[in-house]
Amino acid sequence: MPNAITPATTSADPTTRSATKRRKRTGRRHHQHQQQPLLPGLPDHIAQLCLSSLPPSLLYSVCSSWRRLIYSPSFPPFLSIYALFSSSKTLQNHTTSIEFSSFDPISSKWHRLPPPPHDPPLRLLLRHPSFISRNLPIQTVAVSGQLILLAATTHHFLPALSRPLVFNPLSQKWAFGPQLAAPRRWCAAGASRGAVYVASGIGSQYSIDVARSVEKWDLQNNNNIYWKWEWQKMRMLKDGRFSRDAIDAVGCRGKLYMVNVKGDAAKEGVVYDVENDSWEEMPEGLIAGWRGPAAAMDEEVMYVVDEAKGALRRYDPERDGWEEIIESERLKGAEQIAAGGGRVCVVCGGGITVIDLVASPPRIWVVDSPPGFQPVAVHILPRMNGPDHGEKEPRTG
Repeated sequence: MPNAITPATTSADPTTRSATKRRKRTGRRHHQHQQQPLLPGLPDHIAQLCLSSLPPSLLYSVCSSWRRLIYSPSFPPFLSIYALFSSSKTLQNHTTSIEFSSFDPISSKWHRLPPPPHDPPLRLLLRHPSFISRNLPIQTVAVSGQLILLAATTHHFLPALSRPLVFNPLSQKWAFGPQLAAPRRWCAAGASRGAVYVASGIGSQYSIDVARSVEKWDLQNNNNIYWKWEWQKMRMLKDGRFSRDAIDAVGCRGKLYMVNVKGDAAKEGVVYDVENDSWEEMPEGLIAGWRGPAAAMDEEVMYVVDEAKGALRRYDPERDGWEEIIESERLKGAEQIAAGGGRVCVVCGGGITVIDLVASPPRIWVVDSPPGFQPVAVHILPRMNGPDHGEKEPRTG
């Protein structure tokens, strides 16, 4: 009986042989990279201690093994920019495509974050014909090295989130936070000493109880065991005046500072003492100079960008006044800012402007957004883990 399959007796095609050789060479090189010590003559764990004192940008430029090292879980994470982007395209029911991305300052590349959980579907309304001159708010905060999506609006003008979404850069995973007692939008949202706070806002309809309520979620409780997280009700506001706008509550030196409207308009302000669960009046000089978006560097020093003049200023609590640091056309029209690691990042003019306050004089430059997207919010958090993260292709939109 003849064989069903006859062995080939002709030589392999030259192209096939060449491709096979290339694969073998690539495999050998990959194996060599895996076996190559970080520093010849030293165990890797000792070499890591030596290399961790060097700037990640220097390690990235030397060799692939050092490049992989700076993105490994065992290497101290450097800070990156995390941004919420909106697409220029509008989908059904006026919804807009929303994406979270991270900008790696070492490789100068944008990387998409994994998508949030799809159940329940996340539908956020950013633009609507009834609000031609402004976007509807999507509120996010950074706390304890994690990114929190807290509040937004659906196309039915209802709160989009009954519980927050949490992204951990080191695990690159999303998780649900605890159920809010009163889901809301257009609220004051901020963080202080490892806890998230939401105050005032509007629920499915206006309620004075919601407009005066304050809730706290301490992420440091229970060692970050997700199912044990919970919101606590705190001392209420005396009235509902902070439900007029979506406000960034700025955490600084154990207190939360918030104003009732954004921009350059006249404001009313209030201060919450997180230790004593009490409210107090905002200092006159502080509120007088609050002429744009504000943030605090490591919860120690408060900064504001005067959106009309394009001036970055630092608050001096000793004299209750603001000190100008730099003025630039690039900062005019500032919408939101974040501070961390000696730098201030500003959402402005469809891009992100970075001011390096460590340099003298301060340096300023622009980080381009991915094509077809505009930044909505920006935060500064540890870079994402991953042995090949620094070698991935750049985000192309």
